[in-house]
Amino acid sequence: MASDDSVGRGKAPLGRIARLFVPYRAQLTVVLLLVGGSAVLSLAPPFIVRAILDVALPHGRVGLLSGLAAAMLLLVVGNTALGVLQSYLSVRLGQQVMDDLRNAVYTHLQRMSLAFFTTTRTGEIQSRIANDIGAMQATVTGTATTLVSNVTTLAASLVAMLALDWRLTLVSLLMLPLFAWISRNVGAERRELTQKRQELLAVMFALIEESLSVSGFLLGRTMGRTATFTNEFAGHSRALTDLTVRSSLAGRWRQSVISVIMAAMPVVVYWAAGAFGSHGEPRISIGTLVAFTTLQQGLFGPVVSLLQTGIAMQSSLALFDRVFEYLDLPVDVPEPTVPVPLASPRGHVRFDGVDFSYANGEPVLSGISIDIPAGTHLAVVGATGAGKTTLGYLVPRLYDVTRGRITIDDIDVRDLDSTTLASTVGVVSQDTHLFHTTVTDNLRFAKPGATEDDITAAAKAAQIHDLIQSLPDGYDTIVGERGYRFSGGEKQRLAIARALLRNPPVLVLDEATSALDTRTERAVQRALAALSRNRTTITIAHRLSTIRDADQIIVLEHGRIVEQGTHSSLLHRQGRYEALVRADGHLAEENAPVR
Repeated sequence: MASDDSVGRGKAPLGRIARLFVPYRAQLTVVLLLVGGSAVLSLAPPFIVRAILDVALPHGRVGLLSGLAAAMLLLVVGNTALGVLQSYLSVRLGQQVMDDLRNAVYTHLQRMSLAFFTTTRTGEIQSRIANDIGAMQATVTGTATTLVSNVTTLAASLVAMLALDWRLTLVSLLMLPLFAWISRNVGAERRELTQKRQELLAVMFALIEESLSVSGFLLGRTMGRTATFTNEFAGHSRALTDLTVRSSLAGRWRQSVISVIMAAMPVVVYWAAGAFGSHGEPRISIGTLVAFTTLQQGLFGPVVSLLQTGIAMQSSLALFDRVFEYLDLPVDVPEPTVPVPLASPRGHVRFDGVDFSYANGEPVLSGISIDIPAGTHLAVVGATGAGKTTLGYLVPRLYDVTRGRITIDDIDVRDLDSTTLASTVGVVSQDTHLFHTTVTDNLRFAKPGATEDDITAAAKAAQIHDLIQSLPDGYDTIVGERGYRFSGGEKQRLAIARALLRNPPVLVLDEATSALDTRTERAVQRALAALSRNRTTITIAHRLSTIRDADQIIVLEHGRIVEQGTHSSLLHRQGRYEALVRADGHLAEENAPVR
């Protein structure tokens, strides 16, 4: 599984980038035709100028002069209108491509397993989606149109220059190889600097996300490490400034040579025109010379623009490398090719010889076989690191088994699509996540069509309704960043209410009552006990008092089931479970009723 540092460095092929435009080929064709037409029209003014200087003015032909002047004005107006239209269409086209790319990356990451997100910093993901794709925008928006415009102008200018005077054209072409060599070297240098810059930006995004979140701020302030965060950020910022300056100035001295040559070329042409005439060759008219030097800028301008576009493309290729790396990450929890329907799930869950290992080969679970009849309660206990949470997360396919299979009503969970599985298996984890919105919106996230009565009923079942009602805005109260308006126990009761609102036939509770005080815990247990009568429940627990009434209990040790039975039978066996209960301090309560 790829992480921040393990994602390989690929190369973004130009063909793959070009395929991003395939869905918009009709729009692209229109844009390119407009660009090409505009480039061709821009070549007419030099010839009009030559006619004015060589014919209309010397011979006093006022009518011709007026017509030529009007034609030049119309060309300028027409070209400007085409430019505005072309710019609108090209920007829109580029934004559509960027939108597709952002959605493709986001959608692809939504299909990844939980393992990817446990090994990748959130700031790194945010940087690739927002920053890297955003930085490509100018290149994607303008590259195609710039290429067509400059290539068309370059070709047309070259033909026009040859038509005016082939000797001056050869003189003008002498410097082009030097231009290309300089720009190629500059482009390679900028690509490397851009890669480093984006990697540093990702590190900064991660630092900002970790240190300026509510939990990060609290940790830094209470540990007296705010200065450490500040100094670390300042160091990254200085390094980013240095890389940005280096990238902006990369090859600037070499490119200045191009500017000097471009400024000198008209002088060279004037000299060559005089030299040709002094050796008995046909003299070059003033009109031709002016038209030629104008067209010469139409040759060198596109050449320099093309070279600069090449440099920009080199920089953008580094960004495409990073985005394509995410798009190329293998999906280790793929959707089934032909999903099996599960119209009325009963919730009969079975583990058949299940093994699970991480991508690096580290084994987590081995030989797990459990039969959980519909509507029954399974409790999973064991020491930290025994594989309890992983076992629970295999049921909703947050991970996929390495060997064996897990079935719901005799259907392999790998044959169920993600929507069906999500409606069948609900999860309440020990790490409760609440959105920065109202209590109602947080609960309705589980069931968008839920009515107020549905929401209230779920909140009452989770023993959180009275607390919500006591808030100034009731169910319209904003919960705050990550739900920090509420205590840990209150957040977990909201999470339980959210899961109950969804009403799945299978419920996985991963330490769902770990943050509750004894009184609240017992109240929630009563609600869960009543609601679990027709629901298959898998409880992962450290606090063993909460699972005494489970239909069956399994004890995990190093990823294997070492004991299995009911609370009473396991206690009488005086094995691993009895030792866990004794260590938990509840052995004396084994016969005490749940209050």
